[in-house]
Order: sequence, then C-alpha cells, then structure tokens
Amino acid sequence: MSAEDSLSRAEELLARLEATRGELERLAEANDADKALEVLGELSELAKEVEEELEKARRAGEADANA
Repeated sequence: MSAEDSLSRAEELLARLEATRGELERLAEANDADKALEVLGELSELAKEVEEELEKARRAGEADANA
C-alpha cells in the first residue's frame, strides 16, 4: 500500500471518527450512558485504525525516500 493510499484511508477513518463523535455528543445530551459507552469503544477503535494508517503512510513515505 502506498503512502497516498494510507493517507486516503486515514482521512476516511477520520471522517468516521468525527461522525461517531457527533453521535456521542447526541447520546450525552440524551443521557444514554449505556449507548455512549458503546460509542466510546467505537471511537477508541477508530482512533487506533487512524494511528495505524498514519504509521503505514510514514513507513511507505520513508521507503519511497530511500528508494
């Protein structure tokens, strides 16, 4: 996977992260603690995926620079 592919995937994940964060805000206003905890777990997983994609992009960029 190229650095551009990883960055594109990270951007998609960030958009999902933002939408999920909005859902969490809505749940907080509705005082739905159980669902909010589920959404927090989703946010955590999405953040990990974003971090992984950014790391892939960094490694791919370094590999391209060294080639």
